[in-house]
Amino acid sequence: MTNLRTASQPSLFEPTGVPGLDEVLAGGLPAGHLYLVEGTPGAGKTTLGLQFLLEGRVLGQKGLYVTLSETSDELAQGARSHGWELDGIEIFDLVGDEGLSADAEQSILNPSDFELGETIRNVMALVERVRPERVVFDSLSELRLLSQNPLRYRRQILALKRFFLTQRCTVLMLDDKSAGAGDMHLHSIAHGVIHLEQNTGTYGPDKRRLRVVKMRGVRFREGEHDFNLDWGGLQVFSRLVANEHGREHASEAVSSGNAELDRLLGGGLVPGSNLLFAGPAGVGKTTTAVCCAAAAMQRGGKAAFFLFDEGIKTLLMRSRALGLDIEEYNASGQLDLHTIDPAAISAGEFSHRVRDAVERRGVGTVVIDTLNAYLVAMPGSNFLLLQMHELLTYLNLQGVTTILVLSQHGLSGEVPNDVDLSYLSDSMLQFRYFEARGQLLKAVSVIKSRTSAHASTIHQFRLSASGLEIGEALTDFEGVMAGVPRYSGETSLLGSAEQA
Repeated sequence: MTNLRTASQPSLFEPTGVPGLDEVLAGGLPAGHLYLVEGTPGAGKTTLGLQFLLEGRVLGQKGLYVTLSETSDELAQGARSHGWELDGIEIFDLVGDEGLSADAEQSILNPSDFELGETIRNVMALVERVRPERVVFDSLSELRLLSQNPLRYRRQILALKRFFLTQRCTVLMLDDKSAGAGDMHLHSIAHGVIHLEQNTGTYGPDKRRLRVVKMRGVRFREGEHDFNLDWGGLQVFSRLVANEHGREHASEAVSSGNAELDRLLGGGLVPGSNLLFAGPAGVGKTTTAVCCAAAAMQRGGKAAFFLFDEGIKTLLMRSRALGLDIEEYNASGQLDLHTIDPAAISAGEFSHRVRDAVERRGVGTVVIDTLNAYLVAMPGSNFLLLQMHELLTYLNLQGVTTILVLSQHGLSGEVPNDVDLSYLSDSMLQFRYFEARGQLLKAVSVIKSRTSAHASTIHQFRLSASGLEIGEALTDFEGVMAGVPRYSGETSLLGSAEQA
């Protein structure tokens, strides 16, 4: 769903203070309502609640944190772990020393009518005294235990909801889902429901996702959105919708930095298109991508490399040895180099980084190296294709030239792919090894191009100290794509004159 508001939606929204969440919510939470934030322990509910109150403090609003599950000292300690101080935010600790002392015959944790009624009265009295604009109630599991049965629990939540509405408070109620997945009482009562999920079954850091289950009066962005929980709190990466980000851009082909490669491509690289460089390891895919990016930077543009496999130092050193010294562009800020740990990044965060490079840094050439490692970061190949389709569509609409590097298995013969993205690519270059005259040589050909009339011939290809070299068409060879060609003529091979 779109994140644009309509005329029928409320005009007064409360920003949440969570980067990216307001984009999902089309501006924030409609003020003066009660919302449920649910998730298992450790998912980030308390942190989200604190960010909500801290944002209110920035806006000059009074905030109240009612805690039944942890003490005020524990809450303050957790806030300091993010670099926050809770000065100016009222904290009401219902699990204080008096409630837990041995002298107290009645305990807040004792599920009795007396304790439940006193808890609700204490909360209401505090709200009437402080008169906060923002309230966080943490957590509902204790209130559920005090209520003893679902009917009384629902009645108490309804009573609190009506009371908060009269006080014009925007309230977040946190729930750890201890009642199980079948407890939907709060979903029907709350004005909106935000679900936090923590996936602990993966290698590396836990992956977290957020989903807005419902939000009355708001055309929010449906679906799952990745988010991080780190120092400084939650950061949500709103699911990318490519069609919301189009802009005017040039469409004339520009040089790839190699005249012969331009001829094979039918004129060069077209802004707003993507190219797939496919071939086995070591055949020259990344170096060709560096050549294309260097040509763009020589014209004054900016480029970004997202490296899943190779380190930055290795890339710079190898490029320098081939006459493609890109360190000066890195030093000047024209080139952004990012090393990505596929075990520690989600699809949403990666899309966010690419968007940041394009929209904030003005990058016009993006290289993703390699797609094989990017696949590791995804829960499955089908999900990868959907994510990559949306990302490539976004980059095309932004007028960015995108180069995807795909490593194939094997050196000759049939070379399988981890994932087939050829149908998503506007152009595809196939790099292959082949054997001829007792040597292991390389060949390149353009498999397809949606943007121009490309050459259909196969050419020898090699890397040297002067950069990329592309020879004449291998017209006297058959079986080059199979890796074991049959020679039937006098085609000159690259390096033949040097070896004579």
